[in-house]
Amino acid sequence: MPDYDPVTKAALAPDLLAVARTAALDAFAAAADLDALTAARTAHLGDRSPVALANREIKVLPPQARKDAGQRVGELKAALESAYAERRTALADERDARALVEEAVDVTLPWDRMPRGRRHPLTLVQEKVADIFTAMGYEVAEGPLVETEWHNFDALNMPADHPARAMQDTIFLDPPGDGRLLRTHTSPVQIRALLERGAPCYVVVPGRVVRNDPIDATHSPVFHQLECLAVDEGLTMAHLRGTIDTLAQAVFGAGIISRLRPSYFPFTEPSAEVDLVCFVCAGAAEGCRTCAGEGWIEWGGCGMVHPRVLRACGVDPDRYSGFAFGMGLDRLLMFRHGITDLRHLFDGDVRFTEPFGMEV
Repeated sequence: MPDYDPVTKAALAPDLLAVARTAALDAFAAAADLDALTAARTAHLGDRSPVALANREIKVLPPQARKDAGQRVGELKAALESAYAERRTALADERDARALVEEAVDVTLPWDRMPRGRRHPLTLVQEKVADIFTAMGYEVAEGPLVETEWHNFDALNMPADHPARAMQDTIFLDPPGDGRLLRTHTSPVQIRALLERGAPCYVVVPGRVVRNDPIDATHSPVFHQLECLAVDEGLTMAHLRGTIDTLAQAVFGAGIISRLRPSYFPFTEPSAEVDLVCFVCAGAAEGCRTCAGEGWIEWGGCGMVHPRVLRACGVDPDRYSGFAFGMGLDRLLMFRHGITDLRHLFDGDVRFTEPFGMEV
C-alpha cells in the first residue's frame, strides 16, 4: 500500500478535475464570439479557476504524491489550453469571413465621394478676358460698388439734367440727397483710374453693376460688365477697332471681325455700337438661330473718350486722346456657351456650373 493518501486535497480529486474539464470544454464550445471565449478562459484557466486552485494545492502534498498530482493537473491544463486555442482559431476565422461579407468594398465605385468644387463660369470668363488685356499691356482696375453721383454721372458728361441719366434705372441709397448710389456701369472706375494714374493710362475694368431691372431670361438687376480705357498721345478709332478685333478673336476664335454702327453715348464722341460677325454661321445668316438670320451679333458700345471727360479727370484733351468700349460679361458667356436663360448664372444650381470644370 502507498504510504500517503493521494486524495488528501479535495481540489486534486480526479472526479473534481473531470468535472472542471467538462465544464471548461462546454464553456469554450458555447462561446459565440471572441469576447465570450475570453471570458470563458478567465473563468476556467484564470488565476481563480479550478485548474489554478488544484495547481496551488500540489506544493502542500507529500513529496511522493506531487509527481502524480502534477501530471494529472498538467494534462488537464494542456487539454484546456489546446481546446481554447482551437476554439479561438475557429471564432477568428468566422469573424474574418463575416467581415469580408459585411464590410466588403466595391473597388469599382468612385473613390471620391465628395464632388469637386467648380469655379463659377462668370469668374472664369471675367479672368480670361482680363488676361487677354493684361497680355496687351493693360492693368486691371477695380472700384467700389457704392459710388458717388459725380463719379457715376457728372464726370462722365452726364450732369443732373442730362437725359442719359433716365436710361440707367439707378438705385440710390439712403439718406436721400446724399449722392450715393449703386454703380450702374463700370465707367466710374475709369474716372478713378485717370484721376489716380493720369495719362497715359491703359486699364481694363471688370465688375458687377446694378440697375433697377426686372428678372427674366435676358435681364437681371445685378449683372457684370467689362470696360476698356486707353488714353495716350495719338490714339484714334483705328486703334479702337484693332483692339476690339484682337479681343473678339481671342474670345471667339480666328476669323471673327467686327463692325461699328454710329450711336450715342454721353462719355464718348464719336460713339458706336459694336457688332461681331456671327461666330456660328460666320456671317452666312440664313437659317442661323444664334444671330436670328442677321449675320451679326450686337456686342457692346465704344467710342473716343469725350474731351469733357478728360478735362474732368485733369487730362489735357489737346495733347491726349483716348478710346473706351464696354460689353456685358453675362451676355458674352451666353454667346460662347449657348446659354439661353440668364437666370442660370445666378440660381446657384451646381448642375449648371459642373460642365464648365475647373480652370486656374
